[in-house]
Amino acid sequence: MSRQHTHNPPGLRAWAGLLVILGPVLLVSMDGSILFLAMPRIGQALTPSADQALWILDSYGFAVGSLLIAFGNLGDRYGRLRLLVIGTTVFGLASAVAAFAPNAELLITARALMGVAGATLLPSALAVLSELFADPRRRAQAIGIFAAAFAAGFAIGPVLGGVLLERFWWGSVFLINLPVLALFLVLAPILLREVRTVRSGRVDVVSVVTSVAGLLLVVYALKHSAAEGLAVVPVLAGIAGLVLLAWFARRQRQLEHPLVEFRLFRDRVFTVAIITGLLPLAAWSAAAYLAGVYLQSVLDLPVLRTALLALPGAAVLTLTCVVTPMVVDRVGKRAALVACHFSIAVGLLLLVLTATTGGVGWYVASTVVAGLGYGISFAVVADTAVGAVPPSRAGAAGAIAETSNEIGNALGIALLGSLAALIFRLQGPGLAPTVDETLALPLAAGVGEEAKAAFVNGLHTVAVVAAVLHLALGALALRWIPKTADHSNV
Repeated sequence: MSRQHTHNPPGLRAWAGLLVILGPVLLVSMDGSILFLAMPRIGQALTPSADQALWILDSYGFAVGSLLIAFGNLGDRYGRLRLLVIGTTVFGLASAVAAFAPNAELLITARALMGVAGATLLPSALAVLSELFADPRRRAQAIGIFAAAFAAGFAIGPVLGGVLLERFWWGSVFLINLPVLALFLVLAPILLREVRTVRSGRVDVVSVVTSVAGLLLVVYALKHSAAEGLAVVPVLAGIAGLVLLAWFARRQRQLEHPLVEFRLFRDRVFTVAIITGLLPLAAWSAAAYLAGVYLQSVLDLPVLRTALLALPGAAVLTLTCVVTPMVVDRVGKRAALVACHFSIAVGLLLLVLTATTGGVGWYVASTVVAGLGYGISFAVVADTAVGAVPPSRAGAAGAIAETSNEIGNALGIALLGSLAALIFRLQGPGLAPTVDETLALPLAAGVGEEAKAAFVNGLHTVAVVAAVLHLALGALALRWIPKTADHSNV
């Protein structure tokens, strides 16, 4: 009886608090993908360069991923609810600026500011959620719902964006954030409690700066080289970025309170799980973005039909994320992780069957098959990260899991998107850096088909490269993870 008093079952207020938290969480993940179908419209309105178009897409993801861990630590110390309220306010203001941005530069800046605000929301939301549900079983259910909402946001982002673009201008994809955020600001002080943890040490600002600068320099070098070719400044920037990242990793091992606790990665199951948070999101974001361009620009489908074609894959992804925790209890993490990577690999390879004259069915089949693996990755990563640490480190642990997702989402556009841009530059007609810009020009006979073929070859190359990486990680999971793996004691 005394235990029941210690761990009171969650009441209506706890579940209502969960619903309130899920609003910003859904928006943060959704805004990582909502522009995938909007880029052709944005390209027509703002005429960004090839590398600016990629920055519009992934400046958000890099800002979120680079700062998640830092804000996870700050929330533990200074108050998670306070950080949630500040982040929600800034996210709303930046969304309004993005919606009415008159040029690519301001849109990139607004997207980056949205990313900074998003980085304050995710780890604090997960920590506040954990505090709402004291009973471990109920907490696990709530975290599963949290993970499902986060996955659903990524999945439905392109769909919702397509529906809005059918009726409104491209800025509407940002304005839909405002009512959800306003509702959170009204209800959060009523339903949620402030949570902070007394901890020694400070957030290492040098680590934050070097990690962000290193990532951005490397990505800048890769994007510029893919879009424009090799040049001295981008190459030097890339080298400087690699040096900064290496120094960042070395510094973490020397700090008493590191920004990233690399000792968690000594466990092979944890390592494979966190990579599973990164690689599938990289593959998914690149494939979703490139497929959106393929359906609209190569096959000339309207944006609403393009959005509806993404629904089967989104439904499979979300349902798999919800069901996976129950399945993992029966088959184990090893089987789940292996199935994750092999199903994604098969799904990606189905994209190779698409062509300039058709391939809608292969695209839908690809999203459905790969959606199984994407759903597994969301569920496994969230469970592993939060279960690996004591409750006092919930914010930082949640940040590691979300960081792998967000960095993966941004890297997919940056690296795999740049690979597709490189293939188009080498094989295309050379009239413009992107297929949309090329098709907008007055073209001689056959040039448009040449541009479309070059883009499709880039899509195929990205699909094959990502599939090979997933097959390799699936094989690694088979070798590293024992059949009876139980990761609850990491």
